[in-house]
Amino acid sequence: MPGRSPTPPLATGAAHTDPPGRHRAARQRLRPGTSRALAGSLLAAVGLLTVALRLLGLQRASDLFVDEVIYDDVSASVSDGGFPRTDKGLFFLHPPGFFYLRAGWGKLLGGHPDVVAGVYDGRALNAVLAGVTAVLLMLLVTDVARWKAGVTAGLLFATDPYCIRQNDRAILETATLLWVLAGYLLLIALTRDPLPRRAGLRAAGAGLCFGLAVLTRDQAALITVVPMGAALILSWGPPRRLAAVCGGVAVSCYAIYLIVVAAAGHFGAFWDSKTYGMRRLLGITQATGFNAPRGNALSERLFAELPTFWPTYTLLLLGTVAFVVLVRRPDRTHRLLALFQLSAGLALGYALALGTLEEKFLYLLVVPTIAAVTVAASLVLSGRHVPLWRAGTRRYSVLRTLVVVFVAATLAASGVSYARSRTGTEDGFAQLRVYMNDHVPRGSVVVATDGESTAGITKWTFDGDYDVRRAEGNHPAARYAIIPWKLVDDGYTRLTPGGARHLVKGGTLLFSTHSDLYGKLALYRLPPPHPSAKDRPHVPR
Repeated sequence: MPGRSPTPPLATGAAHTDPPGRHRAARQRLRPGTSRALAGSLLAAVGLLTVALRLLGLQRASDLFVDEVIYDDVSASVSDGGFPRTDKGLFFLHPPGFFYLRAGWGKLLGGHPDVVAGVYDGRALNAVLAGVTAVLLMLLVTDVARWKAGVTAGLLFATDPYCIRQNDRAILETATLLWVLAGYLLLIALTRDPLPRRAGLRAAGAGLCFGLAVLTRDQAALITVVPMGAALILSWGPPRRLAAVCGGVAVSCYAIYLIVVAAAGHFGAFWDSKTYGMRRLLGITQATGFNAPRGNALSERLFAELPTFWPTYTLLLLGTVAFVVLVRRPDRTHRLLALFQLSAGLALGYALALGTLEEKFLYLLVVPTIAAVTVAASLVLSGRHVPLWRAGTRRYSVLRTLVVVFVAATLAASGVSYARSRTGTEDGFAQLRVYMNDHVPRGSVVVATDGESTAGITKWTFDGDYDVRRAEGNHPAARYAIIPWKLVDDGYTRLTPGGARHLVKGGTLLFSTHSDLYGKLALYRLPPPHPSAKDRPHVPR
């Protein structure tokens, strides 16, 4: 097409003015050992390693997270069709994509009536999805750079401690990024001359993947649909007509969902949920996250987790350098990858400054950053694209050594972090549930101290088997109380630390365990109720 320069064959270091024929021949040499069998073996090995690292010790990797329990309940509601719901009514806070996927996975495994077993099934699904994500990431980086960069990207993702933590939880982000990567992988070929056959169909396929990402989590629009709009304006990425096709299909997927909701007569409930979600996204309503009035300081959390997540933090810092390298390239392929990374960075930056900032949002930036860093490193190490680091010079040798040492150190540190996390026992709520099944009569009234900004992990985990009530005022029939003390001490509950201590004063500690997420998780048998109002626990109004 006139006005477009072909993308350089990065593995050979040829100039970006190479003719298309030479470019295609060079790209053939980007494949691992020019052997499909070897390429397939590498993809399978890294993918299986990713799955294995997440399945090993999966039940002890982290304590139950409230979103996991809620999503398990929502997924069970769609196992026989219909709209997602909870016992409180229809659930439109998030799109239904992940819940239908979970429901299908549950049918494949046979399903479990127990909430803890259901969450563990969801974690197993995310482990498999993470393996597919690693394969897609390798293919994307290999297609843009070379196979060594692709393998490095796959290994960094497979072992990254933050990515493992997010994949360990049965929440939305893992599935969302899988669809996003699949879409960008399809788009990459549309940034080159000549265009592949059936380019329009490929653009539509990318749009479908983006649409599925948005139908898994609305926030995915910020790293899919918004970048396609920017590509139309800046002429980065595929030709404008193909970018329009991609963005149009993605928007159409969500439009079809809206039409189905409206046709069923649920648009009012949908609108109420989405406006609440939008207020949270914009930061108008700060119910959760680091920017919430009683949330932990982000700086304290970052410093506390530095020993575990320093490989992730270092990659994010290098990501700023990688962005500069990519955006300075004249071709659309690298600029599309830079646009992917930039959109994720801007979305997270807004959440940090003004919006609702939660730890899981960082996953949407870490994965594109891994792609950007490995591609940028491949560009620099090609020896010709950055004049300061010409191949054969002393500077080049030093740089290459530093890159190898950094990758080795990062993988080693990630391995140490992984071993530490897998040798612990982060399953406090699962242990408590076993204890209560054996020692607490079903239907007993249980007081829960959490339930505001934490959305009530205790109630979601035990309600149905027990009559779980918030610790507000007197509950004469209550005989037990569950207290995750870290949530109380950090101000994430309506009950103050003094009120919690008063609640269990004179009671008997029946069970306790410890986890990083909840601190001391304790079950108490409460003393007989006192009729005086002054004995009520202090609850701020």
